Amino acid sequence: MCSRRAADNAKGSYILLIRLPEETTITVGKLGPVLFPCGHYAYVGSALGGLKQRLGRHLRAEKKLHWHIDYLLQKARIEEIITCETDERTECAIVNALSERFESVPGFGSSDCHCRSHLFYSNTRMMRPVMSAVEKLGLRPALVDIRSGERYPPD
Repeated sequence: MCSRRAADNAKGSYILLIRLPEETTITVGKLGPVLFPCGHYAYVGSALGGLKQRLGRHLRAEKKLHWHIDYLLQKARIEEIITCETDERTECAIVNALSERFESVPGFGSSDCHCRSHLFYSNTRMMRPVMSAVEKLGLRPALVDIRSGERYPPD
C-alpha cells in the first residue's frame, strides 16, 4: 500500500466520518437545538485554504465554537477522514451524491451555499458508500490516519 504525508499546502474537500455514541440534543449555534440520534455521521467540508490546517482544527479538542460541526464534535468523535485534493469547489457535488444515499440534518453546515445540509446520518458505518459516491464523481479520495496525517489511497 502506498502512503504519503499530505503536503502542507494541499487543498480540497474532505469528509469527516463521525460516531455519536448516544442520542443527544445539541444547541448548534444559530441553528438552535438539534436532536442527533446515536449513530454514524458524515460531514462534508472544504479546505481551499489548506487541508492540514482545517483538519487539524477539527481534531483539536479545545477551540472556539465557530462552525456547526464544532458543536457536534463536542459530543461525537471523528473516526476517519476522507480527503479529495483539488483546487476546485467540490463539496456541494459530494453533498448531492451523499443526499441520494443518506438522511441529512437540515440546515447543518450549509449556511454559505444552497445545499440542504452538509451532514448525513446512518445507523451503520458509512466509509465504503461514501468512498464509492466520491469515486463516482471522478474524484480521487484518500483516507487520512487521524493520528499521523498519512494519506492512503483506497485499495
